[in-house]
Amino acid sequence: MMGWSCCSAVRRALILLAFLVFPLCGRGCWGLDPSSGDLKKSPHSDPDPWEVLQRHKRSWVWNQFFALEECTGNDPLYVGKLHSDLDKGDGKVKYVLTGEGATSIFTIDENTGDIHATKRLDREEQAYYTLQAQAVDRLTNIPVEPRSEFVVKVQDINDNEPKFNDGPYLAGVPEMSPLGTMVVQVAATDADDPTYGNSARVVYSIIHGQPYFSVEPKTGVIRTALPNMDRETRDQYVLVIQAKDMVGQMGGLSGTTSVTVMLTDVNDNPPRFIHKSYQFSVPESLPLQSVVARIKAADADIGTNAEMDYRIMDGDGPGMFNITTDEDTQEGVILLLKPLDFETKSSFALRIEVTNRNIDSNFLSLGPFSDTTSVKVTVEDMNEPPIFSSPLSKMVVSEDARVGTSIGRVSAHDPDVTNSNIRYSIDRNTDLERFFNVDALSGIISTAKPLDREANSIHNLTIFAIESQDPTQIGKGIVLITVTDINDNAPVFAIDYETLLCENARPGQVIQTISAVDKDEPLSGHGFYFSLAAPVAGNHNFTLRDNKDNTASILTKRGGFKRREQPVYQLPVLIVDSGSPALSSTNTLSVRVCDCDSDGVALSCGAVAYTATGLSTGALLAILGCILTLLVMVLLIVTMRRRRKQPLILEEERDIRENIVRYDDEGGGEEDTEAFDMVTLRNLNVIRDPNVRRDVTPDTPTFFHYPSAPRPSYKSLPDNVVFREFIWERLKDADIDPSAPPYDSLQTYAFGGRGSVAESLSSLESLSTDSDQNYDYLSNWGPRFKKLADLYGNSDAASVFS
Repeated sequence: MMGWSCCSAVRRALILLAFLVFPLCGRGCWGLDPSSGDLKKSPHSDPDPWEVLQRHKRSWVWNQFFALEECTGNDPLYVGKLHSDLDKGDGKVKYVLTGEGATSIFTIDENTGDIHATKRLDREEQAYYTLQAQAVDRLTNIPVEPRSEFVVKVQDINDNEPKFNDGPYLAGVPEMSPLGTMVVQVAATDADDPTYGNSARVVYSIIHGQPYFSVEPKTGVIRTALPNMDRETRDQYVLVIQAKDMVGQMGGLSGTTSVTVMLTDVNDNPPRFIHKSYQFSVPESLPLQSVVARIKAADADIGTNAEMDYRIMDGDGPGMFNITTDEDTQEGVILLLKPLDFETKSSFALRIEVTNRNIDSNFLSLGPFSDTTSVKVTVEDMNEPPIFSSPLSKMVVSEDARVGTSIGRVSAHDPDVTNSNIRYSIDRNTDLERFFNVDALSGIISTAKPLDREANSIHNLTIFAIESQDPTQIGKGIVLITVTDINDNAPVFAIDYETLLCENARPGQVIQTISAVDKDEPLSGHGFYFSLAAPVAGNHNFTLRDNKDNTASILTKRGGFKRREQPVYQLPVLIVDSGSPALSSTNTLSVRVCDCDSDGVALSCGAVAYTATGLSTGALLAILGCILTLLVMVLLIVTMRRRRKQPLILEEERDIRENIVRYDDEGGGEEDTEAFDMVTLRNLNVIRDPNVRRDVTPDTPTFFHYPSAPRPSYKSLPDNVVFREFIWERLKDADIDPSAPPYDSLQTYAFGGRGSVAESLSSLESLSTDSDQNYDYLSNWGPRFKKLADLYGNSDAASVFS
């Protein structure tokens, strides 16, 4: 930026221009009338003899002002001076400035008319300012001159360097391009004034990127400087381009940008196989359409220029293989089209050619764009499963074939060199009901059950052929067995007929047409013959007419049928088929007599309801009441029998158990001898086996052996002592047997009475348990509880069980 001192020459030039103008203004001049815009003559000129022009006094001395941009200093920048003829220097005229930047950027001395710029100007921000000046009376502010407009133009200096607005650049050019091929054009702009000096005149040069590329100085077009640049050698170049103003002269400003040039690919490299021959091995069990091998030719190009096509030129086994291109990897994929068999042919030789798919005619001289190689495929021997001579065998058997009848034979062999023996079996998933068998060695299929064509006419069996040496090798064959028909089903009615006969039917009227069906399917088609069964052949009511088309008609022989006499007639019909031997069946046709209207439409059919006569309504109600009474009595008797008590005395053949019996009334105490047979209790030592529990029969055997202790004799003891000894032995047996469930300790009582001072009478407590219960109060309850007092009292119990 230039300082205030650089502006002094301009200021002196403007002052000189003002002195040159002022004398002219003093003598008068042609001026521009701000109000009318007309050019008027000064009053000091000679008057025209033809017309008298009124003199318009031009009072302004003004011009277009210039101000240099970027001038800085301590004092404001002097722009110019305004002066009016009416200003006599006595201070009565005041100058006023308005318009763009007035007071903010530009100021005027109201006494002298000097204009100054108080701020630094930038042409790139604003190139000129339009201002209005006016001279007014200082005292009254009345304009003494009309308002006039002038322009302050900002003069440019070289303060902006060229800029690449679109940089950095990315461009591409095909490889192997000739010298001078255009790559890209760059452009730089300069914000300085292009109409003033060379500040905005730009030239281009290349700083980095030689000798591969060049740039035109005036246009900025970048071109190749070397021919035949190879992408496979180097595919990217980074250039640095400079733009300098002042036509490149010293002192000019400059700017730079980078240009990345990518060499794009062309098809200038043919495909080549790395090896002249390849060898691969595959198992003979390889499935069809499987990949045998992959080969790839090398091509230095990329993209579509590296796309290749493979083909088999010649080789062994035509049609055995095919080769395609993997579009992702550009590999040649060899596929298997026919099954391999090591025993038939163990190796194949192929010759394969590769060719570029997209050949550029400009580079044919670099070809040829194809190559060939040899491929040898070796087949490896595998243990193959047996192969059936016919994958699908069809057999026929009659449905009346006896069990064990041979139907046909399947055959399979081992394709391997070992030629192992074959064993046959049926896949039972295809013969769930096991109708057939197959001989494991011969492969003969025979019937195992009677067949029924009507249930299943075709059997689809899968036969397994298994190698004897390697049972994992299993071949599969299909056998389709068709069951032929015999006449083994008698014909029957086609549907369940509902025959209605009107009471007003006439003799010879057809009341029903019947037909038949037969599950059999004779080759010549069905033929049925109808007739009435022998017992009703001569009846006087109906007759049958065979229509000779597998249908028959039922006709009436008479009229006057009455429902009251007979509501339903059963008519047996004999149906005979045309098979050999012929089969027949008798089917019963039910004929219901109906009441019909005049058009023969049945209104009501069946028996007529019988209405009893001679009994009044009261008699019927009485009979019904008696029946209900009898039913109630029967129900009461059944209910009471179900609720009858079980007898207290056990049968002699049943085991004696320590059962607690629930009584609805109070017992008789020790005088009551009905509950137990005392004779049986006295002879327990005779009938009891010490190793077997007599009170229960355990579900599981016990492994506990009772000690063989001598049993005391109960014959010499009183009855009450006998009872106590009996219970005590049962308790000891239960306590010492770990496998016996405690039957006499599982009795529970949901309710033991209310308000009884005796509390619960449960026998869960025994002398073998640690109980703190005191039963001495039982002796105070009277003779009825004497036995309980003897059993559970402290004094007696201690003496009895000591």
